[in-house]
Amino acid sequence: MTADNSPIANPPYRRIAAEEAFCPPDMLDIYKKLLVEKKVDDPGFNTMFGFYLSSPSERAQIIANQLGDLGEQRIAHMDAAGVDHAVLALTSPGVQIMEKADAVAYAIYANDWLVDNMKANPTRFSGLAAVAPQDPVAAAKEIERAKALGLKGVIINSHTHHEYLDDPKFWPIFEAAEKLEMPIYLHPYTPSKQMLAPFLEKGLDGAIFGFSVETSLHALRIIIAGVFDRFPKLQLILGHTGEALPFWLYRLDYMHKAGVVSKRYDSMKPLQRKVSDYLRENFHYTNSGVAWEPSIRFVQDVIGVDRMMYAMDYPYQYVPEEVGVLDRMGMSDEDKKKFFQTNAEKLFRL
Repeated sequence: MTADNSPIANPPYRRIAAEEAFCPPDMLDIYKKLLVEKKVDDPGFNTMFGFYLSSPSERAQIIANQLGDLGEQRIAHMDAAGVDHAVLALTSPGVQIMEKADAVAYAIYANDWLVDNMKANPTRFSGLAAVAPQDPVAAAKEIERAKALGLKGVIINSHTHHEYLDDPKFWPIFEAAEKLEMPIYLHPYTPSKQMLAPFLEKGLDGAIFGFSVETSLHALRIIIAGVFDRFPKLQLILGHTGEALPFWLYRLDYMHKAGVVSKRYDSMKPLQRKVSDYLRENFHYTNSGVAWEPSIRFVQDVIGVDRMMYAMDYPYQYVPEEVGVLDRMGMSDEDKKKFFQTNAEKLFRL
């Protein structure tokens, strides 16, 4: 990328970045303690944060520093990239790596910390609520409390202790989110221990590939389990241009129908709609970390221009020139405004 890709000055839209990570600084201290005490049965967490919280590399140091900052540094970075507003979410894996009681308490603390820190820049920040799926009833109550605090949705970082949200024991979370009209951002995390080894062997466990495989699997499990038949108004969000699921719409529909007819799997029952219908009607998408017009346009084409939103994926991917690349995408001004601004405004009620 060159200087020619600098963000366009004063574009006819606001740039709202819909997947921007943060954490209270003491959360990383908690992670360090968990690593030292070797209490976490999660090889993905141990390898990922074992590296990032001990490495002297520039990337590791920058990310640790920027996650805990919701002040001048982050605002300056947003200004340099032309980002007008950021939707903040507790970085993965958030509280989901903790034991139940600690997770419930820290989710409350993190949400309060976020709300308090947003007050200094209320026009620049909105936030998603962290919850602890370890206690689904408490998580549902926290969604209600977060709504009253002014938070705009929920962040869940994929699996929790290697369990997935398609298990009905977690469905009080979906019930509360649907009732309160709080969209759930299903964000990536390192693959669960059941599937990690082949990824880790080749360095593919993280954002390069494993994150998307983990999250797309999770989303499909939720669909196949009939969650949206039970909660038809529930809305989920997938980042990274849909974790590749939009590319698979045709085959997902064909093979799901074939699986139901064959009765091969007890877990695969008929659904009220096609898999692609749920992906078009119960999911929204961001491009987080994918500043690539063909992928963005594909999601707009097969899902719809009203469900595709902009995100930067700060601080894990901070390249201001990528904003300029997206400013210059070959789409109508109306569709570009939906992408950068109005789709997020409608979904999050900004």
